[in-house]
Amino acid sequence: MDFSTYQQRSRETARYPDVGANPIYPTLGLCGEAGEVADKVKKVIRDQQGAFSADTVAALKLELGDVLWYVAQLASELGLDLGGVAQANLDKLASRAARNVIAGSGDDR
Repeated sequence: MDFSTYQQRSRETARYPDVGANPIYPTLGLCGEAGEVADKVKKVIRDQQGAFSADTVAALKLELGDVLWYVAQLASELGLDLGGVAQANLDKLASRAARNVIAGSGDDR
């Protein structure tokens, strides 16, 4: 599935206040879901000596899906096409790699 199709289909399940005019809600949801991903990875380090079990990977897959859903909703709220967001990111990274600044810091490198 491509990003634009995912964005369109995921939008059908968006149920939050002021859908279409509320970038705050998906922003907060994105932060929460990213935190859940981080927490699961933290527990792998703490409880499983850094070894990712099949169950943990399956749980992370679901959490990453939630992260993707919120990214798609935020993009929609901002009038952005998720496929375009993905392409812009690849273009930015390719430019940094070509200029040998991919490992640096700062947004404008």
